[in-house]
Amino acid sequence: MIYLENNLTAGAFTQKRLRLLRTLAAQAAISLENARLYDACKRFVPEQFLSFLEKKSIVNVKLGDQVEREMTVLFSDIRDFTTLSEQMTPAENFAFINEYLGYMEPLIQKHGGFIDKYIGDAIMALFPNSADDAVKGAIAMLEELKMYNSERQRRNLLPLRIGIGLHTGRLILGTVGGFGRMDGTAIGDAVNLSSRVEDYTKNYGVSLLITHQTLARLNNPLEYDYRFIEQVRAKGKAKAVALFEVFSADSPELRDVKIATKQKFERAVLLFYRRSFTEAAALFQECLEYGGGDRVAQIYLDRCQDLQ
Repeated sequence: MIYLENNLTAGAFTQKRLRLLRTLAAQAAISLENARLYDACKRFVPEQFLSFLEKKSIVNVKLGDQVEREMTVLFSDIRDFTTLSEQMTPAENFAFINEYLGYMEPLIQKHGGFIDKYIGDAIMALFPNSADDAVKGAIAMLEELKMYNSERQRRNLLPLRIGIGLHTGRLILGTVGGFGRMDGTAIGDAVNLSSRVEDYTKNYGVSLLITHQTLARLNNPLEYDYRFIEQVRAKGKAKAVALFEVFSADSPELRDVKIATKQKFERAVLLFYRRSFTEAAALFQECLEYGGGDRVAQIYLDRCQDLQ
């Protein structure tokens, strides 16, 4: 705050005016500090979280506040992070993680999602508006990773690989904790299942898997390149969950191969689950003959040969 007076003017800078100036300056300083604290709080508690709980401020949030919603949950993880981290100092580890997250977070926000939490190198994000937002956000993350890896290679650093799992379902968004500390988070089967879906990306060496619940909620599934991968039974659940690989962010060569072999590949997977291993193996072999290095087809072929 700046207060100007002509020092030749009679009565300039009177004690009364100075007291008023000090009062206004103090109020301005408090307002600036409050704005700074509010911005800091938003970095720990997303505005969307408060909005869903119908709270105007973090001050109004109480332990146990909760709301149930259908959302698409995204889990992502860096492959072989332990091996990478062992080659770095603690300071380098933090710098690396923050740099990586700095590339990924804006893409989640751009596509209508918000970060629920960071778990080391892993990201858990929520997409409240549509499954399409989540799938497009995940594809954008994989595309951005290519650019980030180019930058890493220019610095003689190893490229990164990540896996992303998506599942759409009902969850509870609310506050958990004790008297000394509480946290806002999402809990429920949808959260647990999306984490498990991300784990399956490691098993198959793919970048992005979604459940049939997410696929069913897409406005136009044909907008994406995808194929059926497997049916899995979630722990404690009676019904199996179908998993689909979305390969829109694969290299052009591998994407073309997967598009060309999609019907043959999915037919082979169905034959595998019908225990027709010889027929399935022949189809998986045909898929591999297209080239491109389809790891999932190779994994299934190896399984067929082991079970014949």
